[in-house]
Amino acid sequence: RRPQTVICYICGREYGTKSISIHEPQCLKKWHQENDMLPKHLRRPEPKKPEVRPVQAKGFYDLDSLNEAAWISAQNQLVPCDICGRTFLPDRLIVHQRSCKPK
Repeated sequence: RRPQTVICYICGREYGTKSISIHEPQCLKKWHQENDMLPKHLRRPEPKKPEVRPVQAKGFYDLDSLNEAAWISAQNQLVPCDICGRTFLPDRLIVHQRSCKPK
């Protein structure tokens, strides 16, 4: 059986339930550094952590709904290419557009 994982709402990668609290602040810091280096038209607002309410009286979260909300948040960070419509992280979009050609 696989250990339980949590999806990062910033990058969309999976992390263990203990290490996600270490990863998220570092990921957000990296996101700010990369976002500040982008051209103004590609900069995005800071991603907001999805709010998921505890489902049990003991305060536990439904891990599936938490992961789904985090995945959607991470996917919302992607920017579509003006030429082909594929979606990329903004720093990768610049690289992609160098070689993207209209059909």
